[in-house]
Amino acid sequence: MAADADLEDLPGVGPATAEKLTDNGFDSYQGLAVASPGELSNTADVGESTAADIINAARDAADVGGFETGATVLERREQIGKLSWQVDEVDDLLDGGVETQSITEVYGEFGSGKSQVTHQLAVNVQLPQEHGGLHGSAIFVDSEDTFRPERIDDMVRGLPEEALEAMLEERDIEGDVGDDETLDALVDSFLEYIHVAKAFNSSHQMLLADKAQELASENEDAEYPVRLLCVDSLTAHFRAEYVGRGELADRQQKLNKHLHALEKVGNLYNTAVVVTNQVASNPDSFFGDPTQPIGGNILGHKSTFRMYLRKSKGDKRIVRLVDAPNLADGEAVMRIEGGGLKPE
Repeated sequence: MAADADLEDLPGVGPATAEKLTDNGFDSYQGLAVASPGELSNTADVGESTAADIINAARDAADVGGFETGATVLERREQIGKLSWQVDEVDDLLDGGVETQSITEVYGEFGSGKSQVTHQLAVNVQLPQEHGGLHGSAIFVDSEDTFRPERIDDMVRGLPEEALEAMLEERDIEGDVGDDETLDALVDSFLEYIHVAKAFNSSHQMLLADKAQELASENEDAEYPVRLLCVDSLTAHFRAEYVGRGELADRQQKLNKHLHALEKVGNLYNTAVVVTNQVASNPDSFFGDPTQPIGGNILGHKSTFRMYLRKSKGDKRIVRLVDAPNLADGEAVMRIEGGGLKPE
């Protein structure tokens, strides 16, 4: 949308305010409609009363914020996409795959395969829907220096042959799936649709969530709109920078704000948000697995789906669905091989 001209139609928004809003990622009525007055007041340097008027006008213009029938909600939910893991047993756990417009948390100890999942989903999201993808691009926020283009290379080559053939045709790459030069060209095309940013600290990571919204907005009408936002890992910087009980409240407040920003991207642009999380051992646990995800209730409530990865024999991993609003808990087994995530 021609953001500046449209925003100036709102009460209290002149050219200077419109420019500030646009520069901070508020370039649509939908984005303004889900903002808070305090957030907008700080961003656009206007009073909270004026900010509230802007938000209310944006809600009216975007037709959001009121009540709607359950039938309307069902109709909207039918637009939600499902991103396949390319592992049938795991996809069955998730009733088809990772949902768009939701936050999916994947947690587990070091080496359990969390980063392998984010890399695989960044590949799978680009596939056509008939092959388990969402025909979209991916944003990868890297806080632990985990992103490896070489791993993307392995996973593209490890895709099913019919999916590779479909992608060669879709991207007008001539050649055969058995030809190395052809596959090299295909891998390069996959990497072109993965936008990577390294987060140097928690504040920078929060800024990158805003930048992700800008990127999703810019690509909304592109051939491959943003359909996946990965943060690997969500909690590493927060855990390192806010140490001890005295800083716990500040940490949780910032983490909550960060999660709201990620959730906004998912809701506004029909994007799947996947975050990985570190774990800690609970010394008070006498029975069962003492491993617990960090982030507390803030993250627990904000994550729509929580998935726990744990090591098994060799390359096997146990995937457990711990929490979901409409699905039963359960477990699945997968393998992490050179070619990516594979069925047992």
